[in-house]
Amino acid sequence: MAAAIDPVNRIIRVSAVVMRDAEGRVLNVRKRGTDALMLPGGKHEPGEDPRDTAAREFLEELGVELDPDRLTLLGVFRASAANEPGFTVEATVFTHPLVAEALQTLPLAEIEHLEWVDPATPRDGIAPLNTDVVFPALLAG
Repeated sequence: MAAAIDPVNRIIRVSAVVMRDAEGRVLNVRKRGTDALMLPGGKHEPGEDPRDTAAREFLEELGVELDPDRLTLLGVFRASAANEPGFTVEATVFTHPLVAEALQTLPLAEIEHLEWVDPATPRDGIAPLNTDVVFPALLAG
């Protein structure tokens, strides 16, 4: 697996999770000291499988345990990084069925805010990864 940050090519590699509620809204988080909502997830540890990264980060950020066997690959996407100017984020994005605890969870670790976002309703304050590629992929079915 490639390093989580490639400073030469200015790429940040992450795994992220799409979890939708009954209305189809997507769980998004905002890290402390940042402005953009993004999918729960984060950078890979050395040698870590992207699926394991997704489950680990979701647990660390939201306290909700995911079943790695229920993670389904949505795709590997690239977009401008929301919080690192001049970098591109390359995200391995998985979907996971709704876990009831996610509806009542509180932000943990570096997460300051969480919000369920309708992918069909464009608005400011959402990371380019979501608005440019993930939300359109979800809406395309």
